[in-house]
Amino acid sequence: MIVNHLLLKLKDRSPKHIEQVQTVLLSMRGKIDVLLDVQAEANIRPGPSAYDLILITKFATLEDMDEYLIHPAHQDVAKLIGTVLETQASVCCSI
Repeated sequence: MIVNHLLLKLKDRSPKHIEQVQTVLLSMRGKIDVLLDVQAEANIRPGPSAYDLILITKFATLEDMDEYLIHPAHQDVAKLIGTVLETQASVCCSI
């Protein structure tokens, strides 16, 4: 199984905005066949160097992850996230 962890730091770090972005991320659930699971969790210990959200996505294979990345539902979310994002970091691993 492939698990991708995406850390997001937003331009607007208010709790309300973080919750709105979390909802957008979770809107992919059920729309992309190769996406086995999706979680979007808000950081409960904010600080200047902390990220605001973690997006955890799971796939059967790297090829499935590649398919997810070009899926229209993911592309729509990615475009929106790009407008509110300050920075991001990711770790992709096989478990």
